[in-house]
Amino acid sequence: MYTQYKRELLEACQSLAEQGYFGAQSGSGGNVSVLIEGEDRVVITPSGMPYVNLTEDDLCVVDMEQRRIEGPHEPSVETALHLSVYRHRRDVNAVVHTHQPYASVFAVLNEPIPALFDEVAISIGPTVEVVPYALSGSPELLANVVSKLDNRNHCYLMQNHGALSIGVRLDKAVQYAELLEKVAAIYWRALAAGKPISVLPDPIPQALFGLVTAKQDAEIARKDRLLSKE
Repeated sequence: MYTQYKRELLEACQSLAEQGYFGAQSGSGGNVSVLIEGEDRVVITPSGMPYVNLTEDDLCVVDMEQRRIEGPHEPSVETALHLSVYRHRRDVNAVVHTHQPYASVFAVLNEPIPALFDEVAISIGPTVEVVPYALSGSPELLANVVSKLDNRNHCYLMQNHGALSIGVRLDKAVQYAELLEKVAAIYWRALAAGKPISVLPDPIPQALFGLVTAKQDAEIARKDRLLSKE
Protein backbone atom coordinates (compact mmCIF):
# COMPACT_ATOMS: atom_id res chain seq x y z
CA MET A 1 0.00 0.00 0.00
CA TYR A 2 0.92 3.70 -0.27
CA THR A 3 3.20 2.95 -3.21
CA GLN A 4 3.33 6.51 -4.55
CA TYR A 5 4.20 7.97 -1.15
CA LYS A 6 6.94 5.40 -0.65
CA ARG A 7 8.36 5.98 -4.11
CA GLU A 8 8.53 9.75 -3.61
CA LEU A 9 10.05 9.36 -0.15
CA LEU A 10 12.69 6.96 -1.40
CA GLU A 11 13.63 9.25 -4.29
CA ALA A 12 13.94 12.22 -1.92
CA CYS A 13 16.12 10.25 0.50
CA GLN A 14 18.45 9.00 -2.22
CA SER A 15 18.81 12.49 -3.69
CA LEU A 16 19.67 13.97 -0.29
CA ALA A 17 22.03 11.08 0.46
CA GLU A 18 23.92 11.67 -2.78
CA GLN A 19 24.46 15.28 -1.69
CA GLY A 20 25.80 14.19 1.71
CA TYR A 21 22.84 15.54 3.66
CA PHE A 22 22.73 12.59 6.03
CA GLY A 23 26.24 13.06 7.38
CA ALA A 24 27.84 10.66 4.88
CA GLN A 25 26.78 9.20 1.55
CA SER A 26 26.71 5.77 3.14
CA GLY A 27 25.26 7.04 6.43
CA SER A 28 21.90 6.64 8.14
CA GLY A 29 21.78 9.94 10.04
CA GLY A 30 18.59 11.98 9.92
CA ASN A 31 15.09 10.89 8.94
CA VAL A 32 12.38 11.80 6.45
CA SER A 33 8.61 11.40 6.50
CA VAL A 34 5.49 12.31 4.53
CA LEU A 35 1.89 12.57 5.75
CA ILE A 36 -0.62 10.40 3.90
CA GLU A 37 -3.45 12.55 2.51
CA GLY A 38 -6.77 11.98 4.24
CA GLU A 39 -5.40 9.49 6.76
CA ASP A 40 -3.80 9.79 10.18
CA ARG A 41 -0.79 7.85 8.92
CA VAL A 42 2.77 8.69 7.98
CA VAL A 43 5.40 7.03 5.79
CA ILE A 44 8.80 7.37 7.49
CA THR A 45 12.33 6.04 7.10
CA PRO A 46 13.45 3.08 9.24
CA SER A 47 15.94 3.35 12.05
CA GLY A 48 19.65 2.85 11.43
CA MET A 49 19.56 1.81 7.77
CA PRO A 50 21.90 3.45 5.20
CA TYR A 51 19.87 5.47 2.73
CA VAL A 52 21.82 4.26 -0.30
CA ASN A 53 20.54 0.73 0.35
CA LEU A 54 16.91 1.54 1.11
CA THR A 55 14.06 0.07 -0.93
CA GLU A 56 10.38 0.95 -0.90
CA ASP A 57 9.70 -2.20 1.10
CA ASP A 58 12.04 -0.99 3.86
CA LEU A 59 9.97 2.12 4.56
CA CYS A 60 7.64 2.21 7.54
CA VAL A 61 4.03 3.32 7.86
CA VAL A 62 2.88 4.41 11.33
CA ASP A 63 -0.29 5.95 12.70
CA MET A 64 -0.42 9.10 14.83
CA GLU A 65 -0.10 6.99 17.97
CA GLN A 66 3.23 5.67 16.62
CA ARG A 67 1.88 2.19 15.99
CA ARG A 68 3.59 0.44 13.08
CA ILE A 69 1.15 -0.37 10.27
CA GLU A 70 3.60 -1.50 7.58
CA GLY A 71 7.31 -2.21 7.24
CA PRO A 72 9.67 -4.94 8.41
CA HIS A 73 11.94 -2.58 10.39
CA GLU A 74 11.62 -0.30 13.37
CA PRO A 75 10.70 3.25 12.34
CA SER A 76 13.09 6.12 13.03
CA VAL A 77 13.87 6.81 16.67
CA GLU A 78 12.62 10.34 16.01
CA THR A 79 9.21 9.26 14.76
CA ALA A 80 7.52 10.98 17.72
CA LEU A 81 9.17 14.25 16.70
CA HIS A 82 7.76 13.98 13.17
CA LEU A 83 4.29 13.20 14.47
CA SER A 84 4.43 16.19 16.81
CA VAL A 85 5.32 18.47 13.90
CA TYR A 86 2.25 17.26 11.99
CA ARG A 87 0.03 17.79 15.05
CA HIS A 88 1.29 21.31 15.74
CA ARG A 89 1.69 22.54 12.16
CA ARG A 90 -1.36 21.57 10.13
CA ASP A 91 0.10 23.24 7.04
CA VAL A 92 2.93 20.66 7.02
CA ASN A 93 2.76 17.39 5.06
CA ALA A 94 6.47 16.45 4.97
CA VAL A 95 9.38 16.56 7.41
CA VAL A 96 13.06 16.31 6.46
CA HIS A 97 15.67 16.02 9.21
CA THR A 98 19.24 16.15 7.94
CA HIS A 99 22.84 16.36 9.12
CA GLN A 100 23.86 18.64 6.24
CA PRO A 101 27.32 20.21 6.64
CA TYR A 102 26.97 23.99 6.49
CA ALA A 103 23.69 24.16 8.38
CA SER A 104 25.33 21.95 11.01
CA VAL A 105 28.12 24.53 11.38
CA PHE A 106 25.60 27.03 12.69
CA ALA A 107 23.91 24.31 14.76
CA VAL A 108 27.15 23.80 16.70
CA LEU A 109 27.78 27.54 16.86
CA ASN A 110 24.27 27.92 18.27
CA GLU A 111 23.89 30.81 15.84
CA PRO A 112 20.65 31.67 13.96
CA ILE A 113 20.90 32.52 10.27
CA PRO A 114 19.34 35.88 9.34
CA ALA A 115 17.42 36.69 6.16
CA LEU A 116 20.12 37.36 3.57
CA PHE A 117 18.13 36.94 0.35
CA ASP A 118 14.58 37.49 -0.83
CA GLU A 119 14.30 33.81 -1.80
CA VAL A 120 15.11 32.77 1.78
CA ALA A 121 12.58 35.09 3.40
CA ILE A 122 9.86 34.06 0.96
CA SER A 123 10.59 30.33 1.29
CA ILE A 124 12.10 29.60 4.70
CA GLY A 125 11.25 32.62 6.84
CA PRO A 126 12.85 35.78 8.26
CA THR A 127 15.31 33.86 10.48
CA VAL A 128 16.45 30.26 10.79
CA GLU A 129 16.23 29.79 14.55
CA VAL A 130 18.12 27.32 16.72
CA VAL A 131 16.24 24.61 18.62
CA PRO A 132 17.98 24.04 22.01
CA TYR A 133 19.91 20.79 22.34
CA ALA A 134 18.43 17.58 23.67
CA LEU A 135 19.33 13.94 23.06
CA SER A 136 18.12 12.44 19.78
CA GLY A 137 14.75 10.75 20.13
CA SER A 138 14.14 12.18 23.59
CA PRO A 139 10.91 13.82 24.81
CA GLU A 140 13.01 16.89 25.59
CA LEU A 141 14.04 17.29 21.95
CA LEU A 142 10.44 16.88 20.85
CA ALA A 143 9.35 19.60 23.28
CA ASN A 144 12.16 21.91 22.17
CA VAL A 145 11.19 21.57 18.51
CA VAL A 146 7.50 22.12 19.23
CA SER A 147 8.37 25.29 21.17
CA LYS A 148 9.74 26.85 17.95
CA LEU A 149 7.00 25.82 15.51
CA ASP A 150 4.75 28.79 16.21
CA ASN A 151 7.07 31.06 14.22
CA ARG A 152 5.69 29.24 11.13
CA ASN A 153 9.11 29.03 9.47
CA HIS A 154 10.05 26.14 7.21
CA CYS A 155 13.58 25.49 8.51
CA TYR A 156 15.22 25.14 11.92
CA LEU A 157 18.71 24.43 13.21
CA MET A 158 18.94 21.74 15.89
CA GLN A 159 21.72 22.62 18.30
CA ASN A 160 24.66 20.18 18.09
CA HIS A 161 22.54 17.96 15.89
CA GLY A 162 21.56 19.11 12.40
CA ALA A 163 18.65 20.73 10.58
CA LEU A 164 14.89 20.33 10.26
CA SER A 165 13.01 21.35 7.11
CA ILE A 166 9.24 21.10 6.76
CA GLY A 167 6.79 21.86 3.96
CA VAL A 168 3.39 21.47 2.41
CA ARG A 169 4.84 18.80 0.09
CA LEU A 170 7.87 16.56 0.23
CA ASP A 171 9.53 18.22 -2.75
CA LYS A 172 9.11 21.59 -1.01
CA ALA A 173 10.66 20.33 2.23
CA VAL A 174 13.63 19.00 0.24
CA GLN A 175 13.90 22.31 -1.61
CA TYR A 176 13.96 24.19 1.70
CA ALA A 177 16.73 21.92 3.01
CA GLU A 178 18.79 22.64 -0.10
CA LEU A 179 18.12 26.39 0.14
CA LEU A 180 19.11 26.31 3.81
CA GLU A 181 22.43 24.70 2.89
CA LYS A 182 23.04 27.37 0.25
CA VAL A 183 22.41 30.29 2.59
CA ALA A 184 24.37 28.64 5.42
CA ALA A 185 27.39 28.17 3.13
CA ILE A 186 27.21 31.78 1.95
CA TYR A 187 26.76 33.12 5.48
CA TRP A 188 29.74 31.10 6.71
CA ARG A 189 31.98 32.36 3.93
CA ALA A 190 30.79 35.95 4.44
CA LEU A 191 31.57 35.74 8.16
CA ALA A 192 35.01 34.34 7.35
CA ALA A 193 35.72 37.43 5.26
CA GLY A 194 35.64 39.46 8.45
CA LYS A 195 33.54 42.25 6.96
CA PRO A 196 30.08 43.53 7.94
CA ILE A 197 27.21 41.30 6.83
CA SER A 198 24.43 42.89 4.81
CA VAL A 199 21.00 41.52 5.76
CA LEU A 200 17.62 42.36 4.24
CA PRO A 201 16.36 45.68 5.58
CA ASP A 202 13.23 45.88 7.70
CA PRO A 203 10.36 45.40 6.99
CA ILE A 204 11.20 43.37 3.87
CA PRO A 205 11.67 39.93 5.55
CA GLN A 206 8.35 40.06 7.40
CA ALA A 207 6.52 41.44 4.36
CA LEU A 208 7.81 38.61 2.18
CA PHE A 209 7.02 36.10 4.90
CA GLY A 210 3.40 37.18 4.75
CA LEU A 211 3.21 35.41 1.39
CA VAL A 212 4.44 32.24 3.12
CA THR A 213 1.86 32.32 5.90
CA ALA A 214 -0.91 33.01 3.39
CA LYS A 215 -0.04 29.77 1.59
CA GLN A 216 0.06 27.94 4.93
CA ASP A 217 -3.38 29.25 5.82
CA ALA A 218 -4.67 28.11 2.42
CA GLU A 219 -3.39 24.58 3.06
CA ILE A 220 -5.01 24.48 6.50
CA ALA A 221 -8.29 25.69 4.98
CA ARG A 222 -8.04 22.99 2.29
CA LYS A 223 -7.67 20.31 4.97
CA ASP A 224 -10.61 21.74 6.90
CA ARG A 225 -12.78 21.50 3.77
CA LEU A 226 -11.79 17.86 3.30
CA LEU A 227 -12.68 17.08 6.92
CA SER A 228 -16.06 18.78 6.58
CA LYS A 229 -16.93 16.48 3.67
CA GLU A 230 -16.22 13.30 5.61
